[in-house]
Amino acid sequence: MAERIFFSAGIALLVSLLVGPFLIPVLRVLKFGQSIRDDGPQRHLSKAGTPTIGGLIFLAGIAAAVLFMAKRPYSLGILSLLGITLGFGLVGFLDDFLKVLRKKNLGLRAKQKLAAEFLLALLLAWVSAVFLGRGTVIGIPFTSIHIDLGAYYYPLVALVVVSATNAVNLTDGLDGLAAGCTAFAAVGYIFISLLAVQAGLLQGAAVYADDLTIFAAALTGGCLGFLRFNLHPARVFMGDCGSLALGGALAGLAVLSKSELVLIILGGVYVLEALSVIIQVISFQTRGKRIFRMSPVHHHFELGGWSEKKVVTVFWMAAAFFAMIGVYAFLLMIP
Repeated sequence: MAERIFFSAGIALLVSLLVGPFLIPVLRVLKFGQSIRDDGPQRHLSKAGTPTIGGLIFLAGIAAAVLFMAKRPYSLGILSLLGITLGFGLVGFLDDFLKVLRKKNLGLRAKQKLAAEFLLALLLAWVSAVFLGRGTVIGIPFTSIHIDLGAYYYPLVALVVVSATNAVNLTDGLDGLAAGCTAFAAVGYIFISLLAVQAGLLQGAAVYADDLTIFAAALTGGCLGFLRFNLHPARVFMGDCGSLALGGALAGLAVLSKSELVLIILGGVYVLEALSVIIQVISFQTRGKRIFRMSPVHHHFELGGWSEKKVVTVFWMAAAFFAMIGVYAFLLMIP
């Protein structure tokens, strides 16, 4: 199994490294450049025009690795994982394309994005519960308590999936930040899926549990390959096409491994980023004062004098810590 994990990560890494040098010049020729907010950190203004929609780089790597290394690459389980990843990626691609077309940081309307995201999330919950044998039981992190939510499972999972994807999207504000944090989260899911296999948690499910591990490994390799072009100073940005896809991939792994609530812990960096935005908005609307210099919180540290590399490094360390805590939380869930 270890050999297949390394091969899956390696293929995704290699394909991403090969696709990047081809795709980035194409994006430049097509003038798919990033628009930068005027109210953001001033140092970011120099990034205007950097090619975006670079998430296609690691999406190609992930798809190639999974289809080549999975035991049943065309099983409903694998197709569900790829479908939720590429589905959210498509929503993000449309958003990015409209931004480029309008030459403004305005793409799909919020209602349009949320409607598409909730539709995809509910479809994932339904397919996994009904056709993949996942059921509607939710495990409580750090405990062996499992609760059958019945029909309530679907709205809860939809909320977790949509929240996760948008939290990853908020995290994608600095060079290498989202890709690096997701690589650590994906490594966490390699261990979670291995634990699930060993404990027999997925027996009877219509998906090879090993293939969850292969998908997580491919996600890790794809993110690492993308970092070759996205580390500061970034040659390409992943765009919403990439960040929403990464969120969808993690959410898909969480649903199929029965660890939806663990994702909240394992993706702690994403949660803190999202909370900082929520707190900032509530504080400003109710008190007329801001808690942070700017949200999401990574910009708070930037405006406090930290270099972009320092912020990213510290957040990567936090992501590694949350990934370990998430794996431990899942371990304690095993009966």
